[in-house]
Amino acid sequence: MKFQEIVEKLSPLVTEYSLTTDKHNNPEITGVAAVSEAEAQQLSYIEGPKFATMVSKTKASALILPRDEGLQQEANQNGIAWLSTPEPRLTFAHAIKLFYTPFQPSPGIHETAVIAPNATLGKDVYVGPHVVIQQGVTIGDHACIQGNVVIYPDVIIGDRTVLHANCTIHERAHIGNDCVIHSGAVIGAEGFGFVPTREGWFKMEQSGYVILEDGVEIGCNSAIDRPAVGTTRIGRNTKMDNLVHIAHNCQIGENCVMASQVGLAGGVTLGKRVILAGQVGIANQAKIGDGAIATAQTGIPSDVAAGEIVSSSPAVPNKLYLKASAIYKKLPEMYQTLKRLQKKLEE
Repeated sequence: MKFQEIVEKLSPLVTEYSLTTDKHNNPEITGVAAVSEAEAQQLSYIEGPKFATMVSKTKASALILPRDEGLQQEANQNGIAWLSTPEPRLTFAHAIKLFYTPFQPSPGIHETAVIAPNATLGKDVYVGPHVVIQQGVTIGDHACIQGNVVIYPDVIIGDRTVLHANCTIHERAHIGNDCVIHSGAVIGAEGFGFVPTREGWFKMEQSGYVILEDGVEIGCNSAIDRPAVGTTRIGRNTKMDNLVHIAHNCQIGENCVMASQVGLAGGVTLGKRVILAGQVGIANQAKIGDGAIATAQTGIPSDVAAGEIVSSSPAVPNKLYLKASAIYKKLPEMYQTLKRLQKKLEE
């Protein structure tokens, strides 16, 4: 499509654009790409000063820029069409949707699917090859169930939810509208519950269930466990990367984000908008306040206040961690100084 058409489609996010001063620079755009890899007829974006030098280096025909007059003038000098916006990355995310549509099969039920007679399917549902849907399952309108998915009894799945190939939904799980469960994920399997006795470990049956509220996305090979009693709940619009583990009875707030290999022990509570970077681990019953952030590989043994940023293991405030890290690099030098001082004292 022409650059002008892209501007029009993204207009709610656009503050300025080059066509107002250069009406002739209206290139045909055939796709999107990273700024370092873009070719002619592609659209890319610049976010922040780190990538500002790419304006003069990129081969892209059009750029999404921050509101920066210097970058706009540089784009003009290089013959690059541009639009500016307060949020270049978000605008680029919308631009991708103009050129790419995820695979969406037409509604229908594959002949190899096994569906219990008392399961309820909404309108325009897709059920792929070798899917197993057991008794009492309810699936909403426009849902998409890809191949080899297994859905245990009495599961509820909302409208427009997508279950990708080879994921498993255990009994009585509730999955809301507009959720995405990626391949290999397991929702509602038994929590890790064993009671110590003199004879060994006695298994505590996990009679609870898992609730995923609307808009939740679960990455590949992640696991969300059901509890012995009660619920494990994932709040609205929370997003999880691949290989995330959520143990029994966890209560996750709205709009949280968890990167790969995050692990939550039983009974953890996360407030709203919590961000957990890769390989963060949180101990039993810890409570993490609204808007808190844990940087990569943080080990959290106890509660974290709302809005706090923590790092390291055991977790400490991020500012303290940065100071300690700077000192850590100087430890060999400090050690040699200490040895010299000790030697002088001995003399």
